[in-house]
Amino acid sequence: QELEQRLAALFQALNQSGHQFDSALIFNRINQYYFTGTMQDGVLVLRKDGSVVHFVRKSAERAKLESPLDLVYPISSYRDLLAKLPVELGSTFIEMETVPLATLERLKKYFNFAAIHPLDGIISRLRMVKSPYELDLIQESGRQHRQLMEQVVPQLLKPGISEVEFLADLYASMVKLGHHGVSRFSVLQLEMIAGQVGFGDSSIYPTNFNGPGGMLGMSPAVPLVGNPNRHLKKGDLVFVDIGYGVQGYHSDKTQIYSFGAPPDAEAVKIHQACIDVLNRTAGQLLVGAIPADIYRTVMADLPAALGENFMGFGQERVQFLGHGVGLHIDEPPVIARGFNVPLQANMVLAIEPKCGIAGRGMVGAEETFVVMPSGPVCLTGGAREIITV
Repeated sequence: QELEQRLAALFQALNQSGHQFDSALIFNRINQYYFTGTMQDGVLVLRKDGSVVHFVRKSAERAKLESPLDLVYPISSYRDLLAKLPVELGSTFIEMETVPLATLERLKKYFNFAAIHPLDGIISRLRMVKSPYELDLIQESGRQHRQLMEQVVPQLLKPGISEVEFLADLYASMVKLGHHGVSRFSVLQLEMIAGQVGFGDSSIYPTNFNGPGGMLGMSPAVPLVGNPNRHLKKGDLVFVDIGYGVQGYHSDKTQIYSFGAPPDAEAVKIHQACIDVLNRTAGQLLVGAIPADIYRTVMADLPAALGENFMGFGQERVQFLGHGVGLHIDEPPVIARGFNVPLQANMVLAIEPKCGIAGRGMVGAEETFVVMPSGPVCLTGGAREIITV
């Protein structure tokens, strides 16, 4: 029933898009899962007459087993779509941010398009508002996530361990705890094993990841996971920014640790300032609030302690305070300029104010919240002080 409601909502959104809707083609596997309950190599096609067909190359057999909807039609190539579709697809919606141009050219061998319109934003807006089923999974992810960060991680931090060894132990612990094994992002070409970890100033090393934290990584060829030559020593700040998930749905949380000794006064002061910003931002996650207004209000009155390295370090600063979370870790809405769609009940967002400290590393916090009619509710335990291990 929930999948049928999602498809009905998509039809409604397509008909109200402002463009002529004749066809919609969904290639993204996460979106296919959202509407069908199965994630396969195929394309989900919606037509203006209300028909829906899930064309699947591999595995149609598994798709039939997993999806409660009777939509699966096996194919071996795009030519096979002609058995169910006309050559003229008319005004067609496609996920333009993720569908390769080569895929579109292959389709054009068999089909004609009167016009092509972006489908990404339409689906993203539907996915922003979570159902009770989705919220239950995110809530469970948040519960396990809190346990991981508060109870498990301190036990993994040992003198002399390398960043990559720590990440390996951390990942194993995550999966044993209930993590679904992947950290999914929507950004093209983004690779991530579990999240960002860094000892000391590794956490402010420049990175291509669009977040406030840095990462030295394995090498220029693999600028993620962790550095095998950076070993944990007394006095290090440890930055752990992890995307956790249960049955496809994520939570996002960051915790800072100080190894072998309490953190210095400057780190404590800046970290607390970040927590103050987090609490202030989260307090504005109200039904009807405009994300861009929240960003503008908070950024206009930052604590003096944060200085010029807020939301990054040096030239590596990002221009947002938080982001949506769900089947992807990086979803709308975003707490940033330009995001003017009002918040609705059952939207889930991670708020992550962080600040780099020269020679020391990144401090700050990140917590996941759900927008409720009564106000925001934290799903990951709430921001904590720097934990001394």
